[in-house]
Amino acid sequence: MASKRIDQKQFLSDLARDLEVYKDPQYRINAQQFFKEELKVKTAIRGALVNKLIATYWRRIRDWSKRDIFELCEKLLVSDLEARRGIAFDFAFRCRDDFVASDFARLERWVKQHVDNWGACDHICTRPLGHLVYLYPELVKRTTKWATSKNLWFRRSSAVCLIYGIRRERPLPPLFKVADILLEDSEDMVQKGYGWMLKVAADYHRDKVFDYVMHHKRRMPRTALRYAIEKMPKDLKKKAMLKDW
Repeated sequence: MASKRIDQKQFLSDLARDLEVYKDPQYRINAQQFFKEELKVKTAIRGALVNKLIATYWRRIRDWSKRDIFELCEKLLVSDLEARRGIAFDFAFRCRDDFVASDFARLERWVKQHVDNWGACDHICTRPLGHLVYLYPELVKRTTKWATSKNLWFRRSSAVCLIYGIRRERPLPPLFKVADILLEDSEDMVQKGYGWMLKVAADYHRDKVFDYVMHHKRRMPRTALRYAIEKMPKDLKKKAMLKDW
């Protein structure tokens, strides 16, 4: 146990050193334009460099137990550096072969405590959380409850976490139930989230998604509607966008 603590301490120290080298203040300024929320970090790191660090540092811990890796992720998540959050979510995803349903409580807590913008939301939802829900479909009942949360990131997550399974042709009923709950949500980040979910579903079930859009388009915000039909043929898009009221 003592050696594990030494390994982890050294790991975090080495990673902090490399993150400092790669920090790019200008990139943070450029990135802010894509976020409505004020980014909490003073500097940011380009995605390609973060991915390089992930590959390098994963080789050092890939033989660790899931428990030890999750413990490491927890320490990364308490930092205010955006890159560390992404690294933590990625490391968690790389443990997916060892996921069990009870891991849901931890990932749910991460959404609550460490997700405060769409980038972090989509990272955890389309990787570790999405995979876990795909493995254990019974968890969809719990993520569907998020759609009524006061926390807008939980609401967005209720839709985005289903995308992983949709891309693997998971049956659709939970998808439309979530869309029903989020249908008239006032937050554009939530509208974009469930619109994205519908857009991905349309890749596999275009007719069902189109029928859903046509049935609800009078109530569906235009932002969500545009996302949902983005990849549909022009004639269907025109029909969906036509105001018939």
